[in-house]
Amino acid sequence: MSIHGILGEQTTDYPTEYSPETLYPIARNLGRNAIDWQADKPSIHKLSVGIDWWHAFEVSWLNPKGVSQVAIARFSVPASSPYIVESKSLKLYLNSINFTEFASWQDVEALLARDLSACVQSEVQVDLFAFHDDTSGLLITQPEGICIDEALADSDEKVVLSVHPDAALLVNGKPETNQTYNDNGLYTFYSNLLRSNCPVTNQPDWGTLAVSINSLKAIDNAAMLRYILSYRQHNGFHEQCVEQIFADLSRVYQPSELMVRAWYTRRGGIDINPCRVSDTALLPMPSRLIRQ
Repeated sequence: MSIHGILGEQTTDYPTEYSPETLYPIARNLGRNAIDWQADKPSIHKLSVGIDWWHAFEVSWLNPKGVSQVAIARFSVPASSPYIVESKSLKLYLNSINFTEFASWQDVEALLARDLSACVQSEVQVDLFAFHDDTSGLLITQPEGICIDEALADSDEKVVLSVHPDAALLVNGKPETNQTYNDNGLYTFYSNLLRSNCPVTNQPDWGTLAVSINSLKAIDNAAMLRYILSYRQHNGFHEQCVEQIFADLSRVYQPSELMVRAWYTRRGGIDINPCRVSDTALLPMPSRLIRQ
């Protein structure tokens, strides 16, 4: 994946005046074209069903009296957008409005929505949350299902470091001894051990991965954990990693329903939380975890 932009620059000029041109789009197809979908399995368009929730914790501007205002912002970017925005360019863009006057919070939301929508070429929803108000939309939650992080505790086999994610690990377990599901084949689990690398800076990205999948095929927790751990040295944006996992689980388990989401920890005052679903009816509410 070849990416160019300010994210990879070692020195950066921080704008002090409103600069929408700072926003840098990255084509989603750069990641999606690398995902191997079999011809008889769901098409790549399935990767377009979902939302990327971005939280920005360093949003500030001036009111008409010149007093700084601060807020937390949530940007809801549809997975169907042809572009994502480079995270560092978003940080610089947000910094560029620090000394810009706005008559109201609604004016700030409208400007952010307009500029981000233009960047990703799709409608982006923007919500601002005040620190002193009821920020129910940002309450800390817990992933649903069971945590599989100890699934390898009794294994005698050492986990090796993989350069690339390995979907073959999903079919190498012993489902009859280590499975978690209910009678209707619905599996709901999560792991706090998701790690990947930024494809531009090679810096590590940490996150919690949650999966809800309805499949007639048994899912082995140990095999699933080995698969998640195979991302530890993988270079991929947050969105691309979630879409790769969604594609692999779709191909291996042929589920009737599937939801894959991740909560990544904050970097540069911004966290990114992609979610992909097999049907829009499965979309969960946006949320945050305690590690964020």
